[in-house]
Amino acid sequence: MAQTRTTPEGITQQLAKALAHPLRVRILTSLNRGISSPNQLAQELDEPLGNVSYHVKTLLEYDCVELVKTEPRRGAVEHFYRATERAFFSDADWAKIPASARKGIDGVILEAIGQDATAAMIEGTIDSRTDTHISRTPLILDEAGWQELSKILKDALESALRIGEESASRLANEGADGIPSSLSILHFEVPAKEAK
Repeated sequence: MAQTRTTPEGITQQLAKALAHPLRVRILTSLNRGISSPNQLAQELDEPLGNVSYHVKTLLEYDCVELVKTEPRRGAVEHFYRATERAFFSDADWAKIPASARKGIDGVILEAIGQDATAAMIEGTIDSRTDTHISRTPLILDEAGWQELSKILKDALESALRIGEESASRLANEGADGIPSSLSILHFEVPAKEAK
C-alpha cells in the first residue's frame, strides 16, 4: 500500500522529513510551548525572519503546525501558528524510518540539546536552581534491563508532557510567566570501551 499522509507510515515519514533540519526542530519545539508568529520565532531563536518563515511554511506543508489566527500589523498581516505534532516517535514509528534518516534526526536533536545546555551555561541559568538535575550514569544492562529502563524513560516523558500541559493551563489562568526549562532524556548503547 502506498504511504500517504493519512496512514501511520505516511505520518511517520512526514514527521521525519519535517525534523530533517535543525531550525525546524527548534521552531517546532517552540511552537509546542505555545502560539507564535514567524516574527516572534525569529526574535526568540535569533534567526533571520526569512529563514524562519521558510521553515514554518515547510512545517505547515508537513501538517506539523497549523495557522490559528492572523492580526493586522502596519499594513501587513502577521500569522500565528501552533504545533500539531510533537517531535516524538514511538518505538514502532522509529523502526520504520531508514537508519540514515534516524542518524540525521538524532544529530539534529543532539545539536539542539547542546545549544540549550550551552546557552544555559553562558547565561548562568543551568545551576541557578538547587533542584536542577544533570547526571551521566554508565550502566551495563541485559536485554530485560534495557527494556525495563526504556519503559521507565517513556513513562517519564509522558509524565513530563502531562505536567507541561497542566502548567501551561495554570499559567494561562494566572496570566503568569513560567519557568523556561529543557528536559533531555538520553539512553543509548555505547561502544563497550565507553561503558565505564
